[in-house]
Amino acid sequence: MTDGSHFEVSYKINPWMTPEAWRKDEARNRKEAREASAGLSAALRDAGARVLMMEGAPGLPDMVFPANAAVILNGRALVSRFRYHERQGEERHFLDEFGRLKEQGFLNEVVQQPRGIWQEGAGDCIWDASRQMFWAGFGPRSSFESLASLRDFFGMPIEALELVSSRFYHLDTCFASLSGGEVLYYPPAFSKLSLAAIKDRVPAEVRIEASEEDAARFAVNAVNIGREIVMAEPTQRLADQLKERGYSVSPVHLRPFIMSGGGAYCMTLRLDLKTASANTASANTLGG
Repeated sequence: MTDGSHFEVSYKINPWMTPEAWRKDEARNRKEAREASAGLSAALRDAGARVLMMEGAPGLPDMVFPANAAVILNGRALVSRFRYHERQGEERHFLDEFGRLKEQGFLNEVVQQPRGIWQEGAGDCIWDASRQMFWAGFGPRSSFESLASLRDFFGMPIEALELVSSRFYHLDTCFASLSGGEVLYYPPAFSKLSLAAIKDRVPAEVRIEASEEDAARFAVNAVNIGREIVMAEPTQRLADQLKERGYSVSPVHLRPFIMSGGGAYCMTLRLDLKTASANTASANTLGG
């Protein structure tokens, strides 16, 4: 996670961002943002995570959304290049942070996307452990060309999903892959071909369609650790659906960050994701 001391809504690069609403009650919004960030961090720890907190930087309020900073798998980080200039200043800070994480042993390799290719990290490239593949979004923020560089770097299967709504500009705003094999998604965010691809890959019994209300609440933008799900406050209907499938749901109040177009998943970046083969190799080494 990134410390939220410098978070504010000061510009508009997606339909959720309302700088004028932020300024109407800036003191309250800043206080709520600090409390919301602390609440998310606590919920993640309760779910079994170890949370590392990096510093933010003045003038770069969206650093609080590190999911967009890189795609990480098997200790290898492919660092983003942001489409909008308002976020491009974040790149050097995240590169420095990933360098420190490499020195500390959390990462093995850090490489940045080639110049001229826009790709906004795990926000547009979600690892599906059940299917051993990536779901990769393209359109509003990440370019179609980024799919090739992701495939070349990680050597894993990728299913491309075209995003067609400016409101759901990153894949993580409208799609989540859960540990039991379920996929939680908001259908209107995708092209017809992409919806067909989801249905081809995911059987009907493990597809969970989010409502407009849950999508607007950023409940789809969820962090799943084992059978624990940490998410912005869902509707009772969605919470019940997830509980019926054996998940424990921890709702967190994230209103200030939703004002900027982000939720729980956006505010985190998993460092520990591994392929099944890497997990098996690790287990064999430990047992050897």
